[in-house]
Amino acid sequence: MDKKKILLLTTGGTIASLPGGEGLEPRRSEVMELALEQLRNFYDITVDDVMCLDSSNITPGEWQLIARRIFEDRVGFDGIVVSHGTDTMAYTASAITFMLPDIDLPVVFTGSQLPLADMLSDGPANLRTAFAMAASGHPGIFLAFDRKVMLGCRAVKVRASGFSAFESVNARYAAQVTNRGLVVDEAVLPVRRGQARLCPEISRDIFLLKLTPGLNPAVFDVLAAMGYKGIVIEAFGLGGVNVLHKGLRGIRRAVEDGISVVVTTQCLYDSANLQVYQVGTKLLELGVIQGRDMTSEAAMTKLMWAIGQGLDPEEIKALFARNLAGEVDLT
Repeated sequence: MDKKKILLLTTGGTIASLPGGEGLEPRRSEVMELALEQLRNFYDITVDDVMCLDSSNITPGEWQLIARRIFEDRVGFDGIVVSHGTDTMAYTASAITFMLPDIDLPVVFTGSQLPLADMLSDGPANLRTAFAMAASGHPGIFLAFDRKVMLGCRAVKVRASGFSAFESVNARYAAQVTNRGLVVDEAVLPVRRGQARLCPEISRDIFLLKLTPGLNPAVFDVLAAMGYKGIVIEAFGLGGVNVLHKGLRGIRRAVEDGISVVVTTQCLYDSANLQVYQVGTKLLELGVIQGRDMTSEAAMTKLMWAIGQGLDPEEIKALFARNLAGEVDLT
């Protein structure tokens, strides 16, 4: 039986780090070869180093590079694995989801909490899971960690050091490793609606604001003056915002100035539903966008991508009322 052809794109991160003079330092793919030896018994693997960065240093510019490399290099491969640092992997996987609509092969992000050079590293198991999903024949952007596979736009890092670092928030896992091997939940997989496309344009003029009691509404004027075109607000509970003491005035001015304002919840699970309480209804009257059950990472990167596509505020509102790749439940 022919081996599936898998392309491994490396970007650095803990999984490929070695101790240096000032702590762990990301290195090129040579440090991953020992872990790849066993995988080569099952897969035809090509390795390409895209960059060598701690994921804290990966910015939207690097997202664009990764998206282009995936799109341009995918021809002739059955799947792609992207090794990445864990700290910002959920942001990258979510952004790539929107930048590569209707991708026509599995693309799986993974990394580790301990470097592969450590005897007790979780990296080998994470790579095995990622390669299995990449060879599954199910297209989409995924993140594999701790024997679980989730949609890239549903992944959130929930632990700083524990091996169960990522969870699929408000969505079932796309696949899990059991005693039956890789078991895929096909109902979770994204639905392809057309040909694979590369849409890498993205706006950096987005601000993620965590609401706190008594927040000075003048912050919205400051953000507008700084040129921000979109704001994602992590509100309380179901989407509560302080409507007393001028609490809505800043949001109203931002919307009137053409800034797209998306309201999500600070709660990790469940949905921001602005139709339950009076405070939410007042927000809807202002023209804010419901983030529903999207993760903050998905809401932010979807807004960055939407503005990058040149959409106006009304078009962006309409886009957020659509489920593009499994990032939101509209029911």
